[in-house]
Amino acid sequence: MTALDGGFHSPATQSATAFRGVMTVMAQPGHIVSLTGAEPPAPLSAAAGAVVLTLCDADTALHLAGEMDSPEVREWIAFHTGAPLTAPADCAFALGRWDALMPLAQFPVGTAQYPDRSATLIVEVDRLDACGATLTGPGIQDRAQLSVPDTDALIANHALFPLGLDFILTCEDRVAAVPRSTTLTAPEVN
Repeated sequence: MTALDGGFHSPATQSATAFRGVMTVMAQPGHIVSLTGAEPPAPLSAAAGAVVLTLCDADTALHLAGEMDSPEVREWIAFHTGAPLTAPADCAFALGRWDALMPLAQFPVGTAQYPDRSATLIVEVDRLDACGATLTGPGIQDRAQLSVPDTDALIANHALFPLGLDFILTCEDRVAAVPRSTTLTAPEVN
């Protein structure tokens, strides 16, 4: 595989479909959808590749964390999106596994005047299921459940609202989101 491979085969149609999928999960936290069409280099999943192809361009700074910061991934992103790679404090998006993205305080959370100037973290997870933490808030009719990497960290992030980070979780060809406006409750332990 080269940097030229793995992008959308039908960019107009596939990027529109992927964009609709990302907007669906952001508008309906806890909802899981399938994103296909991208074939990025390892260790990126198909869903993470589709998110990057859809949301990143030459005007959106991207931070690669941990194993995502490889020559193959850098070249693939440069060819397909042109997104400039930056440090955590300067990014609009960050991509990595949960542990590699720590500490969350290194990412911009917006300001009182511009809360939208915060980062969105694209987090590769080992599993993405409709179980675990309970989610409530905008876009959720009653409640939803989602396997999240760290409930306490997401609860602390929500406490910053309207500031804070937004999270897009990816696993294989599945994607879900936890925007900063979402309230989380830890799963009950039996």
